[in-house]
Amino acid sequence: MFVPPVLIAVIGPVEPALLTAWVAHYRSLGIARFHLAFHFPDHVAPDRRRRVLATSHDLGIGPEAISTGPWHEHTNTDLRNALRERAGTGWHLLADSDEFQSYSAPMAELIAAAELSGTGTVGGLMLDRVASDGALAGFDAEQELDTVYPLGGFLTHRLLRGDPRKIVLAHSGVPVASGNHRAEGHRPVNRPPVLVHHFKWRSGVQDDVARRAAYSADGTWRASSPARLSEARRLLDHLRRHDGRIAVDSTDMIFRPVSLVAVPSWWSGEATRLVDAWRPPSPPADQSPSASTISSPSS
Repeated sequence: MFVPPVLIAVIGPVEPALLTAWVAHYRSLGIARFHLAFHFPDHVAPDRRRRVLATSHDLGIGPEAISTGPWHEHTNTDLRNALRERAGTGWHLLADSDEFQSYSAPMAELIAAAELSGTGTVGGLMLDRVASDGALAGFDAEQELDTVYPLGGFLTHRLLRGDPRKIVLAHSGVPVASGNHRAEGHRPVNRPPVLVHHFKWRSGVQDDVARRAAYSADGTWRASSPARLSEARRLLDHLRRHDGRIAVDSTDMIFRPVSLVAVPSWWSGEATRLVDAWRPPSPPADQSPSASTISSPSS
């Protein structure tokens, strides 16, 4: 009998409406166990923190850990690895709170194939979702994600020059790198990659990215490579050149109408070519111990 994987995620100060939609989406895929940690950088107001945590409790999910302090590059990795350890032996579904995975084949079949191949991983590819006019639109409980962000394109890959690949499912015995982008020695063989709808480009992201750029540049938020800073600067430069919007008419990023309801017919060919052609950056250097403070949910 197929046992659905445990969902592992580190959640930041997201909108309660997005967290609610995210949990509903994965429950619709059959996920029953959620192991979540919440991280709140120092600039996050106490009221926002309370609202996010209250939403998690309302959804029936008690946080495994609550972390505060700088958002170093290793912060997510440290928290995620602790969650994976607590989740125990078996398969883990890895997803950030703005990532909504969409499967063209049953999850059970993909996991069975990964076990047969010996890779211990299932791979995905991010498709960045944006508003129809490219505006960084807000999202609330009265809306549907597909309505607010109807277009999908390869912004992360084409504009930011970031790694668009994701390890979406991994066996507990497989270490996964920072950002869930790869697992050294366990490259996924599934084709096409799982579609990962990436709903990052919302209201407030420009301020978040500007803060990331400034703090990465001055060392307030530590990173192992210049990638985080360079990607942030590329986005900010793009927004400056396009009046604070994403250029949805770009022939490079190829934005098209998509939906969470179905994987588009063009996905298999285009996504397979992209993920097969991608070459990762150099492995990051060893990380120093986290400077964040981690407390139990009750503290």
